[in-house]
Amino acid sequence: MSTGIAWGAAYNPRVADDLAFRALADPTRRLLLDLLFEREGRTLSDLHAEVAGMTRFGVMKHLRILETAGLVVTQRVGREKLHYLNAVPVQLIHDRWVSKYTRRSASALADLKTKLERGEPMSASPRQVYQVFIRASADQIWDAITRPEFTARYFYGSRVETTAEVGSPIRHRAPDSDELWGDDVVVESERPNRLVHTWRSLYNPELAAEPRSRVTWEIEPQPGGVCRLTVIHDQLENSPKTAEGVAGGWMFVLSGMKTLLETGEPLAKRSLGAASLPADV
Repeated sequence: MSTGIAWGAAYNPRVADDLAFRALADPTRRLLLDLLFEREGRTLSDLHAEVAGMTRFGVMKHLRILETAGLVVTQRVGREKLHYLNAVPVQLIHDRWVSKYTRRSASALADLKTKLERGEPMSASPRQVYQVFIRASADQIWDAITRPEFTARYFYGSRVETTAEVGSPIRHRAPDSDELWGDDVVVESERPNRLVHTWRSLYNPELAAEPRSRVTWEIEPQPGGVCRLTVIHDQLENSPKTAEGVAGGWMFVLSGMKTLLETGEPLAKRSLGAASLPADV
């Protein structure tokens, strides 16, 4: 898994913001992000074929800058190196900057922000990868994933119920009732570094009718009291509506978790209009 230099021992949120803004300021890099937004898990050759008038090496340099800024995450599958959009830094920039200046949107963010917030249908992707760096311990992040007093403050109000043991249920209930939003099973559990469970949304009949997918949480301690949290949502090949819906939701969930753990306060309650989330959230 790739990681940017902004997240080393000298991690600084302002430096991370600067890297993201600089990466977004270039039209070719915004194009690459748009291409990954439309279809994730793409190789360098695939992306190069869609960037007119640029050498393969030039595209590779732009991808490295996006990786350094945390906007692109790579994974190796066999011999191929696949690139995934990590829109969490964009969500964090929106939370910290854009929402404060609703009439002064930074021109460097305009193209990508508009597309992310437009609510356009996304093509189904068999794998979605999201990554965020949180100034918290691995145990604190684990608890934020598995304890209801945390999830109720960042996971759209849902209350998680789980022992996090392999084979045990992991359920999410609605904020003010016993209605089940999700009734899944823990597949792997290695506290405090890795949790894998199934995923199926029950509150929407169309989503509930699709096959279960899978969510993997990977927590990796870094120098300086920071942990890298990677969420991989896969096995979505036969669940296109779920793939489309969760794409917007995971950005807000991870941004909310980061804010809660680092400040002790949740983000303002809001709706992203994602198809995978209850309409009243």
